[in-house]
Amino acid sequence: MRRKDAETARQRIHARVRRKVSGTAERPRLCVFRSLSHIYAQVIDDKLGHTIVSASTLAPGIRSESDGKRKVAEAELVGEMVARRAVERGITEVVFDRGGYKYHGRVKALAEAAREGGLEF
Repeated sequence: MRRKDAETARQRIHARVRRKVSGTAERPRLCVFRSLSHIYAQVIDDKLGHTIVSASTLAPGIRSESDGKRKVAEAELVGEMVARRAVERGITEVVFDRGGYKYHGRVKALAEAAREGGLEF
């Protein structure tokens, strides 16, 4: 029961944030989703409704590197990869959408790695 209440609260927080945060072509939204075993990041243009780039712990490049690493280290790899892919597409500025999660642990590690990879937010 507790897990369902926490998920509902997270969805409420995310909906509240999404009313104000929106990605444009000039400054798309870096959205994070965190499950119990994986973490996903997407750079989204909300005006067109398109995902520009994405990365996750399920991606082949990260999956091979993340064997035996902790979840925070895996999140850093995802942050680096999404930043690298975004910069290749000419995106340097994004709006960070933490998805209703606390800015802590894996979400923080992903964000800081994305900043080091060349994204500004």
